[in-house]
Amino acid sequence: DVQLQASGGGLVQAGGSLRVSCVASGFTFEDYAISWYRQAPGKEREGVSYISTSDGSTYYADSVKGRFTISSDNAKNTVYLQMNSLKPEDTAVYYCAAGPDLWVVDYWGQGTLVTVSS
Repeated sequence: DVQLQASGGGLVQAGGSLRVSCVASGFTFEDYAISWYRQAPGKEREGVSYISTSDGSTYYADSVKGRFTISSDNAKNTVYLQMNSLKPEDTAVYYCAAGPDLWVVDYWGQGTLVTVSS
């Protein structure tokens, strides 16, 4: 059974930090890239960040570049998204996903809600 378990969301003030985690199971972790997406109320889901668990390459959307950092702990089958300097517009449900390439998704995890108050 493939599972992607996201956690770590919560309520934070603007300018604050939060780290969300995604624990993967049921597939070979190093064979997949892990991505974070988010969906704000009334908006489409958008890709936020991506990491290749095989070579460590990363990608960030322009809206989070310089503020968010994605990392992977392959020993724990876990990907983290460290979010700093949070803004109210970062408020969304954050989803992790696994796929063979950038923005290609085979598996979705459940979301974790991040709320940034002004």
